[in-house]
Amino acid sequence: MSSTELPFVPPANVLPKVGTVRVAEGERLRSVELPGVTLTMRARPPAREGLPPALFVHGLGGSSQNWSALMALLDDSVDGEALDLPGFGDSPPPDDGNYSVTGHARAVIRYLDAAGRGPVHLFGNSLGGAIATRVAAVRPDLVRTLTLVSPALPEIRVQRTAVPTGLLAVPGVALLFTRLTREWTAEQRVRGVMALCYGDPGRVTPEGFRNAVQEMERRLRLPYFWDAMARSARGIVNAYTLGGEQGLWRQAERVLAPTLLVYGGRDQLVGFRMAQKAARAFRGSRMVTLPDAGHVAMMEYPETVALAFRELLEDAEALGARRAGQADRPADGGTAGGPGTDDSMGG
Repeated sequence: MSSTELPFVPPANVLPKVGTVRVAEGERLRSVELPGVTLTMRARPPAREGLPPALFVHGLGGSSQNWSALMALLDDSVDGEALDLPGFGDSPPPDDGNYSVTGHARAVIRYLDAAGRGPVHLFGNSLGGAIATRVAAVRPDLVRTLTLVSPALPEIRVQRTAVPTGLLAVPGVALLFTRLTREWTAEQRVRGVMALCYGDPGRVTPEGFRNAVQEMERRLRLPYFWDAMARSARGIVNAYTLGGEQGLWRQAERVLAPTLLVYGGRDQLVGFRMAQKAARAFRGSRMVTLPDAGHVAMMEYPETVALAFRELLEDAEALGARRAGQADRPADGGTAGGPGTDDSMGG
């Protein structure tokens, strides 16, 4: 693994940029080269040394910036990094063009293995939630806790408001959409995305809206933007059809890490009714439901999500202390699951 690190951003009244990517006060960006993929990592310096590592994974069409508000609230609890998935944010496409859930999960695993940061507190939103679920299932040694915000897990009855996003998976639709919306401004596109993803778009500040428009303008200039969107949407649809041990719900049942589930009552992309199914699938999980939140609760209500995670962290640390106290006792048998490799994933 090779890494090109950019310096910490000094405090300022105006948010600076590194290259063309917005960097919030106190954040840093670095580019990490791995076999077959290059990832851009966004990090905040922890409030003190020795905090446990955390990794944040965004959803379809998002970027590491989606986690900036939550990361800032948790810098006294974790040493946090957020990645731009291949083809999103400031990460270039993967060499093999694999945008499947498994392909994205492999990129996450390769980074954690190369960086030696595991086990981490793993966070995922939407597509990132499906990716994080798969990582936690196949590599339990890399995950301390799992926090999922509106995870994109298979639904039998998909909400009508989610159908247009799913249609991106159909070959040719993304190209057709780009032609039909050629005259749309970046402002119009951002308003549409916010109307779809936020429970109340009015919660977005004017500065936040301007930043989103600038980011949209930058992404639309990327030659691979729509291809990454379409192929990743296809990856979600394909993951929904997988059965057996590779099915996402079956993998959810295999997750050993303490899990926090966050669902929004106004989510137009992931059905609120899926919350109870998720609570049954992830053993011993805890649930937070936010009636007024949409699909990105960590952006709309970061304080609430941060508080829920701290409670999860306290319980996980208490459990770890109890297990450590029993470590000198004779073992009863084997573990429930051991480390695998990223090549153990199908799909």
